Amino acid sequence: MNVSDTASIQDSLAASAVRLSSIHSRDLLRDTVRNGALKHTLVGCHFDFSRQRVDQQALAELIRFANCIDLPAKRDAMLTGARINRSENREVLHTALRQGAAGASESIKIEVAQIKRRLYKCVKAIRSCRWRGYTGKSIRDVIHIGIGGSHLGPELLVNALAHLPSSKKAPKIHFVANVDAQDINRALRGLSPETTLFIVVSKSFSTLETQVNANTARSWFLERTGNLNALGQHFLGVTNNLAAASEFGFRKENLFPIQDWVGGRFSLWSAVGLPIMLKIGCQAFEQLLEGARAADEHFAQSEIDRNIPVLAALLAIWNTSHLGCDSLAVLPYDKRLALLPDYLQQLEMESNGKSFDINGDPIDYRTMQVLWGGCGTNGQHAYHQLLHQGTSKFAADFILVGKGDTKNNEHHRWLLANGIAQGQAMTLGYIPIDQAEQFKRVRGNHPSTTIVLNSLRAEQIGCLLAIYEHKVFCQGVLWNINSFDQWGVELGKQMALPIFAQLSGEDASTQDPATRHLVDHCLGLNRTE
Repeated sequence: MNVSDTASIQDSLAASAVRLSSIHSRDLLRDTVRNGALKHTLVGCHFDFSRQRVDQQALAELIRFANCIDLPAKRDAMLTGARINRSENREVLHTALRQGAAGASESIKIEVAQIKRRLYKCVKAIRSCRWRGYTGKSIRDVIHIGIGGSHLGPELLVNALAHLPSSKKAPKIHFVANVDAQDINRALRGLSPETTLFIVVSKSFSTLETQVNANTARSWFLERTGNLNALGQHFLGVTNNLAAASEFGFRKENLFPIQDWVGGRFSLWSAVGLPIMLKIGCQAFEQLLEGARAADEHFAQSEIDRNIPVLAALLAIWNTSHLGCDSLAVLPYDKRLALLPDYLQQLEMESNGKSFDINGDPIDYRTMQVLWGGCGTNGQHAYHQLLHQGTSKFAADFILVGKGDTKNNEHHRWLLANGIAQGQAMTLGYIPIDQAEQFKRVRGNHPSTTIVLNSLRAEQIGCLLAIYEHKVFCQGVLWNINSFDQWGVELGKQMALPIFAQLSGEDASTQDPATRHLVDHCLGLNRTE
């Protein structure tokens, strides 16, 4: 990387941002050549970047920036198993889980295949009712216990793909993540231990929330059965710490490993995806992997100027660093994708919410936007007023499903019409002719991407999520940060330990005044008369 060249490109991008500040998006859309270069389709997923505030000149400068910092070479390094997670000295090979890593060793390929065969055997036994509980009854309910990357992806996909015909054979799946007892109590209400199976997912098997919830589940089961030996038939574990899981009471044959080179927020393709497999079946899960693999191949082989995740990342950098968009609204116009913003919050913000570069030096430029969002059309009657007429600068991703899965086509046409129209309004705006009605003015000119899935099938959503994964990696390279660690998350966990002890009666005098006051206040509320 030539530092002077990079600085020169940044100067050019800054000049382009100034130049484009006087050009409205409605004028950019008149350039048909530009529009064509910003539309791409892959595996039934159509990506339309034409509503972004970028012209051909700025786009060329962004692509030049990507080449200047050797993005293609760094992409290849990730895909071939280089230890790019420098702070933890780990490879980043989640693509190997879908056989999309060109450089994955033969031993890794064999390991992935072996684990998958075990998982599929387990899934088929449960779905066919051959897996029996301790009294001989089949499994009707599954409680999945995890948090973060061990939870968000599986819950998203279990909900998103529940309409598939293959999901009819699945037991009912309940998700527990929050350490708040209300969460697990809600999930357990009305269930029978005879017909309930627990899946406990924690890479380290030391995640506090998961440990607490798993212990509660274990106690619930033993209180109702009094049968310690039956635990093995009702608890499955997914972890990298097999020894700790065995001590908990899991049978060896019911433990499935998470590889060290898989980060939590990139892990739904691994054994972490067990509830997805249970919900949609092994064949549909293979289709999910196929969609992701197609995205991997596209990312690895396509030229920078036609590479969907690279373009998505470059435009995100442009919006954040040069246009001043501090937030990204993810707006799925399909109720089945309601949890997509939650999933992407962790994927993007936990990955790229960094203020130090890969060398540990402070960063003096913007990195990750605040990502938020919700389901259309509900949001139109809540926060879209701010989006259209507020003063905040933001970007948006609209996610649409072209073909509906209900018999009521009118509903789906209205859904599509609203999703397309909201993006149009954010782009074009509205200028009242009547001067007395200027309060109705909408500025428009907000950058957005519209993604249309042909239909909501496993292959399409697999492709979509893998594209977002690769976008995150590219953003990290462009910002010169490590997208695969999360030390800020660890700090809060560490600080909670002494506070828990103090809430349990230990001396809190060493705490800062604000923390000490809150501990004392909560202790007072919980004192018994």
